[in-house]
Amino acid sequence: MRISTITKTLLAFMSLGIVSCSESYLDVESKTESNTSNFYKTQNDAYRALIGCYDGWRQTSSNPGFAFYVASEVMGAECFGATGNTDGRGYQVVDRFDIAQSSSDLNLYEADWARYYQGIYRCNELIKYEPQIEWKNETLKGTYMGECHALRAILYFDLVRMFGNIPLLTVATEENVPQADPAEVYQVIFDDLQFAIDNIPADAYPKSDTANNDGHITKYAAEALYARAYLYYTGYYGASIDGVTKDKALAYCEDVISSGEYDLVAEYKNLWPAASAGIAEVGDAVTLLGTYAGDGNCETVLAMKFTNTQDYNGNNDSNRWQVMLGMRNLPVAPYGRGWGALTVNPQFVNQYEAGDTRKKASIIDIVNEGIVNADGFEASYKDQREYTGYVIKKYSPLCFADGTSAVKIDGSGGFQEQNHQDWIIMRYADVLLMAAELGSSSAQKYMDKVRARAGLQPVAVSQASIMKERKFEFAFEAINYWDLLRQGVDYAAQQIATNGIDVKSGGNADKVVIAAENIKAKKGLCQIPQNQIILSNGVLKQNAGW
Repeated sequence: MRISTITKTLLAFMSLGIVSCSESYLDVESKTESNTSNFYKTQNDAYRALIGCYDGWRQTSSNPGFAFYVASEVMGAECFGATGNTDGRGYQVVDRFDIAQSSSDLNLYEADWARYYQGIYRCNELIKYEPQIEWKNETLKGTYMGECHALRAILYFDLVRMFGNIPLLTVATEENVPQADPAEVYQVIFDDLQFAIDNIPADAYPKSDTANNDGHITKYAAEALYARAYLYYTGYYGASIDGVTKDKALAYCEDVISSGEYDLVAEYKNLWPAASAGIAEVGDAVTLLGTYAGDGNCETVLAMKFTNTQDYNGNNDSNRWQVMLGMRNLPVAPYGRGWGALTVNPQFVNQYEAGDTRKKASIIDIVNEGIVNADGFEASYKDQREYTGYVIKKYSPLCFADGTSAVKIDGSGGFQEQNHQDWIIMRYADVLLMAAELGSSSAQKYMDKVRARAGLQPVAVSQASIMKERKFEFAFEAINYWDLLRQGVDYAAQQIATNGIDVKSGGNADKVVIAAENIKAKKGLCQIPQNQIILSNGVLKQNAGW
């Protein structure tokens, strides 16, 4: 997996520390090596600031916290919190929507809250100072500022889905800002995405030059995100926003489809490194990567990029949370070790249709893949909480034949801090299924295309069949939880709740019990960090049920 051009530029940018912030109750750090009096002057300054905005987005998954993409899976019906048998029960708090699991865990999302607002601050600063930049190329101006607006939209979309009630900041301020009505936040999200759609040229970042363009937000990515936000907002809130329509969301999906920029990767397994990997000796990249279609492949509409250069001296650029998904301290090639979070719910595994190739590509079956016979399995099993026999394959770390982490091809990398697989934010398959859901005249064709790739026969298009298809197509991609919520909190609660699924913790019998009433009481929303409420002198209010 290569390091993209935008990621290389991120590394150079971070060493400059150009962002200037003021301390506020949002706990945004100050970095003043460059400041607003000597920066935001040239087109090159604008590009450097834009890279800082991308870095702000990436920091939400490269730093301590819970990470949106991990939390989305813990809260959903696909996975249990798991982790180590003697670890704290913070993941169980999130999984059960129940603070009684660990009453001291009142700040699970504090680092995430701060990182998101730091990223938003960077975007706000570039938007604020754009008028004083001496632009030499109006097309680049539209491209850079379109990307900046889209990044702010992504950051707010994550935040508002997680917490519902959040401060809305579109300019830098030291005021103690109360939470906004979610409709106001979504208005900014749609406005920002519309700005990106209107200003990023369709040919700004063509797929034909993926080596240089991978990781950039394109016009098409903004269009797809617009449709995703539309479906979530109208579903979860049962409301609409002036000018944001179903017809517009569909038209944007159809524009992505008709662009010719994207297609489905021929085999589903080739979307994911661990599903494609071979058992390789240290240094053998060809065998290790196997049939993997590669970063930035034809199906990737948008991905969050990482590198394998992170260390513990302030260089934060890896997929820091991928290690949580690996088998508990158990490297069995090609699957690398990790910390055993997000064991897969066996009820979810049993719901795949016979012959669905996505099942094997998505899930490590510990028994049927012979991992129970591996050296070290017994110790791992006895150290694992909520063992089910199933582990996420899509984002499993990789290792070489001798168990050495494969984060670097020469075997020198750290398995914990240097994983660098992309988080895939939007795939072309999602665009096809959103277009079908939004009422495209080609809905059956789009649905058939997705199912055929999975080795399945056509089924009639309906809202129910589309949502079922999404459930398995996007398993473990931080999508299904939000798909459940947008069908109604009560419905989501029923799908997630369990009466007691048998698992093993520390090798002993255990049960996972998730009460639907806990999810309903909290409306599926996350706990606002208590320290932020204290820091705001009570201006921030905790979400109901927490």
